[in-house]
Amino acid sequence: MTQLYAAFLVGIPLLWLGARHAESARVRQMLYLAASYLFYLTFGLGSFAVLLASTMFNFWWGSVIRRRPSTWMLWIGILLNVALLSTFKYLPQVAANVAPTLPLASPVAHLALPIGISFWTFQGLSYLFDQFREERLDPTLIEFMLYMGFAPTVLSGPICRLPELLPQFRDTSKATWANVVDGARGIWVGVLMITLARFLGGGFDGHGVNWGFDHAGLRLGAADVWLLLVGYGFQLFFDFAGYSRVVIGIAQLFGIRLPENFRHPYLSTTLAMFWTRWHMSLSFWIRDYLFMPLATLRREAWWRNAMLVFSMIVFGLWHKASFLFLLWGTYQGLLLLAYRLLQQRQRRLGVSISGVAGSFLSWLLTFGLITLGWIMFRARDGSQAMYLLGQAVTPFASQGMTLPANFALFIVGVVAAYFVVAAASRRYAQGGAVLGGFPLGVRYVCYAGIFYFAVFHAADPQSFIYFQF
Repeated sequence: MTQLYAAFLVGIPLLWLGARHAESARVRQMLYLAASYLFYLTFGLGSFAVLLASTMFNFWWGSVIRRRPSTWMLWIGILLNVALLSTFKYLPQVAANVAPTLPLASPVAHLALPIGISFWTFQGLSYLFDQFREERLDPTLIEFMLYMGFAPTVLSGPICRLPELLPQFRDTSKATWANVVDGARGIWVGVLMITLARFLGGGFDGHGVNWGFDHAGLRLGAADVWLLLVGYGFQLFFDFAGYSRVVIGIAQLFGIRLPENFRHPYLSTTLAMFWTRWHMSLSFWIRDYLFMPLATLRREAWWRNAMLVFSMIVFGLWHKASFLFLLWGTYQGLLLLAYRLLQQRQRRLGVSISGVAGSFLSWLLTFGLITLGWIMFRARDGSQAMYLLGQAVTPFASQGMTLPANFALFIVGVVAAYFVVAAASRRYAQGGAVLGGFPLGVRYVCYAGIFYFAVFHAADPQSFIYFQF
């Protein structure tokens, strides 16, 4: 938590003042890079060394591809990036399984995962893909180092692309007080969401979502399971969307706009819509750099359908190389394929479901299917996943509620409040619709209370769910 305290209370104001008085864009780039590297170094010298190695390789190999674009040169870059990611993210899991019979694998099993490696590896890969496509990208080494290690994005995204950030890094205009106001609004809304995620996870008395999933002897009925799944879905959403909102707000303080990562995903009325609103930077990366290139290799419909499922499998394994995440990715891919086939069938038959009732039923089905999938995302192991799935799909064969009534009411209240606020104002993520109608003094008291809770109770970097990936 120390690095976050320092960044918020000391580092960010000093950096803002320094950037504000910088004479050129190059000086600001140097300031941002130095601050970003100092911040990342607090997570360990080993992690920093891996980030630096990945940065230098991708910068150099990108220049090689720019001079001689060829498929095999691109594949070398892809394989080396995947090899680096796999060494730290996937190989230790394999080594841990074989260590009892192969002692030499034991050191590999204890390799520490560099924080953010899944995110900045994809940024490096997107740079190689863009160079292969002969996009006009000519970053200096300093600019590319800043792109890979920019403090707001280096830990857990959003996954950015160089064409989005390079013009902003080179912009000669300086941050304004309007940037500070807009960024601060985003930060406090993000903190509010993170605070809600912590309450959902821990509950008020320790009986929260985490307790419900981790208490091995707890017997759950169908209502308990669905309550836990809904609670976990919103815990995950508030945690990661809140974090994304905070870092987007921090970048906005300096006049730098990062891509949105979430856009009211739980209001989606179709599965395809959900995946254009949930973890958008990763979804669009998978679409643009994996699915589209593979799908266009052949013209047959079966091939495009297979690549759709394959892309979602990769989406799942990107999070973690485990059987449950393999199942989760396959499940999501098959859902999207079924939705696509259903759309095609409806167009052929000239059938469509419209109106308020049709939209509601479509939303309810989408919400239920996505929520059911969180079993594979959160379960401890396969046996717990099977138990939860069995309880969820056999409501009439299960006992009544086991979870505490107060916790159940809290989840229902939080979820209902989210839908009311989100439906009433699509601008809630910018902060204006949440407390905008209250007197200024009341708003500042709320801001101070939420910030206090975040700093002293909810801001531990290691407690963010997506830091596991």
